Amino acid sequence: SSSVTTRRPKLELLVYHVTAFSWYAFVVKSLAAKDGEELPPGIFVYGGPWKYLTFLNLLLQMSFFGLAALNDLHLEKKSETTLSKWKDLLFSVFAFPVGMFVVLLFWSIFAFDRELVYPASIDAFFPPWMNHAMHTFVLPVLLGEVMVQPHVYPQTKHALAALGVVGLAYLSWIIWVYLSVGIWVYPLLGHFSTAGLGGFFVFNMSVVTLFYLLGDKLNSHVWSK
Repeated sequence: SSSVTTRRPKLELLVYHVTAFSWYAFVVKSLAAKDGEELPPGIFVYGGPWKYLTFLNLLLQMSFFGLAALNDLHLEKKSETTLSKWKDLLFSVFAFPVGMFVVLLFWSIFAFDRELVYPASIDAFFPPWMNHAMHTFVLPVLLGEVMVQPHVYPQTKHALAALGVVGLAYLSWIIWVYLSVGIWVYPLLGHFSTAGLGGFFVFNMSVVTLFYLLGDKLNSHVWSK
């Protein structure tokens, strides 16, 4: 962890965090409102939007910025409050690596063959701004957070263990959805053998791990003396 030099004024932080929280709350509400509409076959069947990493990531980002805003409002002068620790943990271990991963993986697959991840039929239901809200704007908002406030990073082995558990939980969830209704959350997954699916999961977890390490490095670079 880096030694911190300066802190931005609380008001500036609060404005940033409240704005980000409000934005994500608006996007989540807009997405949730789509549930029940005449959507492409299978898109919200079983589990609704809750089976998509993109949607779960939006909830994660919203939760982090909500917690960060609460922490900004906290009057206690001690920087090491429980709230502050949870905020840093949520950002360092989950919000930053998962958010960056969603953006990178989505656009990489989209560029290769959008039908594998975001079929063209969805465009009629989700306007372009919503696609970018889910899959693009996450990145600059996270980088902004790196710039406006330092974060205390946990021990790497603990962070990666936590990420691994969450990754396995999500994998179990999408396999459960497939076994329940015979539909893969992402069409891409239907192209893999069982071994291929395992390999794809390991690859994805490796990328998330790299993003965790990148976040740690960026935090140190921006905030260390």
